[in-house]
Amino acid sequence: MAGILQKEGIAKRVPYQGLVTFWRCDHTQNLEGADLAVYGIPFDVEIFNRPGARYGPRGIREQSLYIGMPGVHWPFDYDLRDRLRLIDFGDIAFYPGQTTDMLANVEENVTLMSEKGIGTLGLGGDHLVAYPAIKAHAKKYGKLSLIHFDAHTDTHGGPVLNHGSMFIYAANEGLIDPKTSVQIGIRTIIPENDEFNVFTSHECIDMGSKKLLEKIRNIVGERPCYISLDVDGMDPAYAPGTGTPVPGGITSAMQREILWGLVGLNAVGGDVVEVSPPYDPSHITAILGATIAMDILYVLAVAPILVKQRSKSALTV
Repeated sequence: MAGILQKEGIAKRVPYQGLVTFWRCDHTQNLEGADLAVYGIPFDVEIFNRPGARYGPRGIREQSLYIGMPGVHWPFDYDLRDRLRLIDFGDIAFYPGQTTDMLANVEENVTLMSEKGIGTLGLGGDHLVAYPAIKAHAKKYGKLSLIHFDAHTDTHGGPVLNHGSMFIYAANEGLIDPKTSVQIGIRTIIPENDEFNVFTSHECIDMGSKKLLEKIRNIVGERPCYISLDVDGMDPAYAPGTGTPVPGGITSAMQREILWGLVGLNAVGGDVVEVSPPYDPSHITAILGATIAMDILYVLAVAPILVKQRSKSALTV
């Protein structure tokens, strides 16, 4: 009987059985034939407030087993795993406490993925993990447009590269173009001379998702873009398990509606960061993190720039 159950894949269909990978995808670091790759960066050395985001990748993966069954991710009407090869690359390793190691190893591994035309999704970790991923994609696609969800702009200058300054570093280094980038949900101090297109949480709520999406699409256009989502961009009522919660954010429903509206943009990669399981009652934030991670994967799945590369690869084979 046990053999029959294994043959039928029962262990994979039951959320609390089997190995934990994102959405039950194969865990492999063999990139051949992969279209989309999920990877984790369990890093929170640079956290100013409440640590714990190093446990985020594991928490998100675990909850993806529950919300990702039986396969179709609402409101989409197909299981993208039936059309594309999605892999869980696992966590990108680095020596604990060594920020330099983390930055170098993430850049190296995401570069390997990007060079093969693979759409990437990082699971953080604190928000600094977005910086080396953006650096890797910029090598292939040039200067990127950033679609950034957050309570904070993460553009505060200073001598230290961390989760509060990495986007000003990326802009100054020519990795992202602030004039064709958007920051959504902001409700903390906006630095002077900030060239990013900033939409505060109150402006987002007043406009509604449809009007906001029109502005986002007009600003980003057809440029290669990267979606970086800090869960504290949403109100703590929806995402309490995070290092720096700020009241007054957008709802989880609005967050998802905005992500759905990004389908068709030339997104080459993205991330979901700052999920901190130690502060997450009933796994609320990890459930949300897994849900929006899947939303971003559906954006990547049909991004014209990635579809074109997959077509070229198929012709080559």
